[in-house]
Amino acid sequence: MLLRSGTRRTRTLGSVTLTHHCNRDITDIGRLCRQSSVTPIPIQTLIVAHTHPHPYTILSLAQQHKQFPSYPPTILRRFTSMSSSASASASASLSPNDRAKQLAAHAAVDEYIRSGMKVGIGSGSTIVYAVERIAQKKKEEGLDVVCVPTSFQATQVIIENNLTLSDLIRTPELDVAIDGADEVDEQLNCIKGGGGCMLQEKVVASCAKKFVVVADSRKDSKKLGEQWKKGIPVEAIPMAYVPVMRKLSKYNPKLRMATQKAGPVVTDNGNFVLDIAADRVFDASSIAALDAEIRGIVGVVETGLFVGMAEKAFFGREDGSVTSRVR
Repeated sequence: MLLRSGTRRTRTLGSVTLTHHCNRDITDIGRLCRQSSVTPIPIQTLIVAHTHPHPYTILSLAQQHKQFPSYPPTILRRFTSMSSSASASASASLSPNDRAKQLAAHAAVDEYIRSGMKVGIGSGSTIVYAVERIAQKKKEEGLDVVCVPTSFQATQVIIENNLTLSDLIRTPELDVAIDGADEVDEQLNCIKGGGGCMLQEKVVASCAKKFVVVADSRKDSKKLGEQWKKGIPVEAIPMAYVPVMRKLSKYNPKLRMATQKAGPVVTDNGNFVLDIAADRVFDASSIAALDAEIRGIVGVVETGLFVGMAEKAFFGREDGSVTSRVR
């Protein structure tokens, strides 16, 4: 049964506290259902639609509620408006830095993603906003893309947003890849791998015709190492990490340790991560040689240096603006 009273500003149903706006939405939809002589939409469904701030939620709920497609347009519009208002509220509640990430991600998606494309989906906090934007455009505009992930996290975000998931076996050529970065220099060379996903990120980026970076303005530097002080990530196979560290001794390598498990960080590929040169700043002219030097060591799988790969970078700023730079 639907709750009909909307007079109080809040109301509790089990462990869920309903706001005044949710009460009003539920009351209005209940009235429309009764006027149209259709089965009321379950109260639990309405609560999820109101409290979950992502547009793709509505599509998922529609699939779960078998009678939903037969509802009159007046009810469908009122139901979907709940998601829109919740989404706007969620954006308003973001921290200034998260809002900057969201702005950069949205700008990149709006400029680069078109229906029919095969898209590489990066990893990290900023990419979540890019995927949500793609899902929003799918719902509102019918955007149809195939997504190839760069990590376990990216896979989950794609699935949760009800987007088409593929891989490089089925989709080896991509139109564009979008990813975040830990730092970007003036020539768009990047340090990536703060989340330990640089190997798959670099593989996916290398398969794309265009590689686009999205980040907040804190990641925008003239030289790598100016702001990112955690070093350059290096992925190495476990049996070789000690010999690799010895050969990289001039860069003061550190084995990255996990924070919520005993022992080192283990990548999605079962490897270890070494962080090197945390105290150095690198000119753009020296980055390619450094990358080649590290990758030339037996036991090193890949580095977090993305040299000459990005076509454009978008930087969201706390004042609500977005700047960009092309290579």
